[in-house]
Amino acid sequence: MFGDPRHRTEDIRAADPLGADALLAAVPALNARADTAALTVALRALVPDPDRAAQWSVAAALAAMRDLGILLGSLKRHGVQPLAAVPEALPVLELLGRRTDMVPRDTVHHYTTWNPPGRRRRSYTGHPVEARLQEAVRMVFPGLVAAVEDCSRVARLEPYDPAFAAALDRVARHVRTIVDSIDLTVAQVPPEYFAVTLRPYFEEVEVAGRDYLGPAAAQVPLWLVDLTLWQCDRSDAAYDAFLAESLPYALPGWREFHALHRGGVSAVSKLSAAVSWERMDRLPPELVASAAALGRVLRILKTFRARHIGIARKAYDDDLRLYEEGSGGAPVALLRSILDLTRENETMVRRAAVRHRPAGAPVGPAAA
Repeated sequence: MFGDPRHRTEDIRAADPLGADALLAAVPALNARADTAALTVALRALVPDPDRAAQWSVAAALAAMRDLGILLGSLKRHGVQPLAAVPEALPVLELLGRRTDMVPRDTVHHYTTWNPPGRRRRSYTGHPVEARLQEAVRMVFPGLVAAVEDCSRVARLEPYDPAFAAALDRVARHVRTIVDSIDLTVAQVPPEYFAVTLRPYFEEVEVAGRDYLGPAAAQVPLWLVDLTLWQCDRSDAAYDAFLAESLPYALPGWREFHALHRGGVSAVSKLSAAVSWERMDRLPPELVASAAALGRVLRILKTFRARHIGIARKAYDDDLRLYEEGSGGAPVALLRSILDLTRENETMVRRAAVRHRPAGAPVGPAAA
């Protein structure tokens, strides 16, 4: 979707199909005093006529879902099921979901990438820390888009092809932005602020009998990179279950990417198979380069996940936590499991290369 000219980010940010700018500027003050009556009136006032909404462009429909979503999350944070209070919003949410081929609720894309900056920013609290978190998440997506494009190239290549290592090197550069993002979050978003102030706005909202998660950073689909590197044939049941729950919140093109590659052969498996056929005392330079490049990407993913666990543990510490699970529906134990899987695959790649390295060749980071 990011590469589709019909869904240009700037068009979505600029759009205000509901005429919501002035009303949504008041939402932080309404939330500060838990004014559910005023929030309910605001949601009712913004709900458009379905016939009018059906004529909107996709960009306008995405902007409308963004703006209605801020009110959905605000009402639920204060204990009100939004569609119980404003039932006329249901057909509009379902229409917008169909029109955009996404869930009938706002997602992390609406809350960050498609959220206008500056004075028009849609916000639950209006607090500068919330804006910093939105920016930290927003900065991930350009790199993730580019990484997924290169992952699709990796899936079509074999480790003997020099382009395999070259594509993985580009993936490594792209995913470093994810580590930069979490470092920025650690520096600028105190765990207690997220746990106590922001996390309640990401609660599930019921739409037509089904609960939909709020637009939290946990919806950033890093699993798209895992998919072709190792997950498509080296996963486990817990991670598979998490992906099944996360997939509906992904962009349409990314769901297609998952459907295309989920039954494939991962880069780790292709490299392991290639290495197993080589002589024990000599590894072709192309395979050495491929192993080094794949190991670099996996180490970056491992670094991100270790830091993510550190943040999650602080935010869901017994003294702070209001919820047992993260905003993306995953407990800290699952984060640990995914880190372990990433580490196991990185170790497998490293051992394969070491076992076949030429005598006197460097090992470890120097070899990469």
